[in-house]
Amino acid sequence: MTNYIVAMEAAWLVRDVEQIDDAIGVAVSEAGKRLNSEDMDYVEVEVGATGCPACGEPFDSAFIAADTALVGLGLEMEVFNADGEEHASRIAKSEVGGALRDVPLSVVEVIEVPDED
Repeated sequence: MTNYIVAMEAAWLVRDVEQIDDAIGVAVSEAGKRLNSEDMDYVEVEVGATGCPACGEPFDSAFIAADTALVGLGLEMEVFNADGEEHASRIAKSEVGGALRDVPLSVVEVIEVPDED
């Protein structure tokens, strides 16, 4: 059994917003509140990054149209004693998906944590 860090991304809708920074703040805050209400404060929440198609430089994953924003959030958690990467992915997605119902969620990376022995 091995420990893994599982990174996921979520698509968060924010309504009635005019500024990107406001949309990001609301999305991170709402996701954090929902996770904390389920005692999942071990899940890290941050705004995701999208690469610029022209230059490749990353920028915040947020887009506003008609006062509605789509914010890409990065979520990360450590999964203990999983049988493999696929098992760790399923555990993380199940845990976070249960707290963030109706939020699209996908696993983007799974990293094995080396033994500290």
